[in-house]
Amino acid sequence: MIVPKKLKKGSHIRVIAPSRSLGIIGQDCRKIAIERLAEMGLSVSFGKNVEENNKFCSSSVQSRLDDLHEAFADTSVDAILTAIGGFNSTELLAQIDYDLIGKNPKILCGFSDITALCNAITAQTGMVTYSGPHFSTFGMLKGLEYTIEYFKKCFFQTEAFEVLPSDDWSDDEWYLDQEKRKFVKNDGSWVIRAGKAEGRIVGGNLGLFDELKGTPYFPDIRDSILFLEHCAEQEVWVFNRNLQALALHPDFKKVKALVLGRFEPQNEMNRALLEEILLSKKELDGLPIVANVDFGHTTPIFSFPIGGRGIVDVSRIFLTEF
Repeated sequence: MIVPKKLKKGSHIRVIAPSRSLGIIGQDCRKIAIERLAEMGLSVSFGKNVEENNKFCSSSVQSRLDDLHEAFADTSVDAILTAIGGFNSTELLAQIDYDLIGKNPKILCGFSDITALCNAITAQTGMVTYSGPHFSTFGMLKGLEYTIEYFKKCFFQTEAFEVLPSDDWSDDEWYLDQEKRKFVKNDGSWVIRAGKAEGRIVGGNLGLFDELKGTPYFPDIRDSILFLEHCAEQEVWVFNRNLQALALHPDFKKVKALVLGRFEPQNEMNRALLEEILLSKKELDGLPIVANVDFGHTTPIFSFPIGGRGIVDVSRIFLTEF
């Protein structure tokens, strides 16, 4: 396991757009994000191709690869944040210079579509990558305190810590109206099946993670704790199907625990329905399962290491090596 160096005041963040373009992010949002990061003592620079914006709201594979490779090769860069998620980071996987990345380990953080990129790099290099906020996430004016708190815990400190539930959460289109926001009181984690487990953390977005199966970019899930989330763009039956497909993987028998991120309201998932889905699968028998945890496509989220280690103890979650 290769753990990138932690951040400190004065560290330099490079923003790249391996999925959708930075060009779709408004200037006000960018300004707020830069200020948020500056409050943590972090400076920001941008990949040379991040503004390219084609008919797919993205850029060419070569442009995205160039920015990724440049960010890892540049010795002045301490960490890399993705601009935003999207749908096409899988296009990069076969052409990435994994040897370059392995020789220049540094923090790479994003979520959603970035699941594919992070897990591929971890699988190919042994370097810990991170599921956490995009650069654009920091453009949020309200409701970001929890996200920032756990960003600092994950990227500035080395001591193990417990991930506590947020007080409230939102799933509104905050980027359209920063003042008119809707927050929901958090009812905490759902313990679907109690238990204790320690293991290597892998996962992210379930759909993207599932798509890596059978490729050289799928991480080792033996002795792992799977952190998985589902986005509102796909209905609940897609979650059921993807989870079942993952559970059929031969190595799933050696998974230690399952941690599920919060579903978006559009999914119409509730605890009873989720329990019906999970407890009906023989492949999950005896597996500790905790759900409704603060990661995924709602806000706020905590950052966690892909390839790092953690502990699940009933409803309590600890990150131990990250």
